Amino acid sequence: MRMTRNAFLRSLAGAAVAGDIMGSGPAAMLRAQQAARSPARQTRITQVEIFPFSLQVKRTMHIAIGNMAAENVLVRIQTADGLVGWGESSPFAPVTGETQETDVVMGRRLAGIIRGHDPFDIPRIASDMAAHTPGFPSIKAALEMALWDLCGKITGQPVSRLLGRYRDSFETDLTVYLDEPQVMADRAKEIVQSGFKIVKVKLGETPEKDFARMGAIRKTVGDEVRIRIDANQGWTPAEAVRALRGLEKHRLEFCEQPVVYWDWEGLKYVRDNSPIPIMADEAVHFPQDAIQAVRHDAADMINIKLMKSGGILQSIAIAQNAEAANIHCMLGCMSETRVALTAAAHVAASQRAVLYADLDAFTEHAIDPVIGGMEVKDGTIRIPDTPGLGLDLDPAFLRTLRPA
Repeated sequence: MRMTRNAFLRSLAGAAVAGDIMGSGPAAMLRAQQAARSPARQTRITQVEIFPFSLQVKRTMHIAIGNMAAENVLVRIQTADGLVGWGESSPFAPVTGETQETDVVMGRRLAGIIRGHDPFDIPRIASDMAAHTPGFPSIKAALEMALWDLCGKITGQPVSRLLGRYRDSFETDLTVYLDEPQVMADRAKEIVQSGFKIVKVKLGETPEKDFARMGAIRKTVGDEVRIRIDANQGWTPAEAVRALRGLEKHRLEFCEQPVVYWDWEGLKYVRDNSPIPIMADEAVHFPQDAIQAVRHDAADMINIKLMKSGGILQSIAIAQNAEAANIHCMLGCMSETRVALTAAAHVAASQRAVLYADLDAFTEHAIDPVIGGMEVKDGTIRIPDTPGLGLDLDPAFLRTLRPA
């Protein structure tokens, strides 16, 4: 359905970017949780540790803008009374402008902002980190999710309950990366046979190549499997319209980011002329970008990623902006382990506007270093009901790491 967003703009202008809309957002809930705690339970952050780590991947994760890798950063924040919170950064330079090396450097600097704070000072800490640098969203997200982990452990509540839980479980897709048509079709068949009901297909090269890929995939998996595609900025607006019209017969749910992230007019042109709904991904990093999507009437949906937005607070602000404009959202990922993916799952569980999920990155890693955390069975994610993020790290894996 094509709907004009102008009617929503006036309501967005005053409140949308703030995140704590009308005092009912996660910041307000944090204040309520903090007020309910016994003074004897108050504590301070004493230690912030930064651990770079890399994981071998099972296959080349090739997309239209480059190859993805699991070169991540683990964050461990400890309080004076010995509680530990975990967070993770998964930088991808073509999207976030970060690398593992830059996140380590900036993480050490931002650690100085966090030490000495009460873990419940998340809005203030997030504001101070933003003032220190406008960039580096992935390492900011890692530090913030570790704080949420601590707050959940202090209160004895899962992060999704601190945020206000809306659902307990939801479906995720599993991704097929760019390759030759039959290789991609075989991978799609494996995904379906493993129990997943939704396949996400990477496209974004020439329309002719992408026609061949989708033709092979649909023929192999049949008509009942749900398929969504992601062009990762790979087409021009004209190519995108031609490609999407040619792909219409394959009954696709939506197409992510068909054109370069900065081309709002091009994205609107594609949306106006596409038979397939359009989702903005790389075009939307922060809450103000979601407002731009509404102003340009350029997207049917928005893909939210903690690694793009800078953390849970900013991700929720995007979802609330989108919901105010009657736009649905997806929670997506880069190449995170189940540390950051579980944090994203808690956000997805808390937001009514989030109807889709793409939280599959850990399936491409040769090892899974996480104990607990979100569970995935037959494509359905269930979030843990234990305090904080509900996870820990394998001690054997931790012994292989060295703090920066």
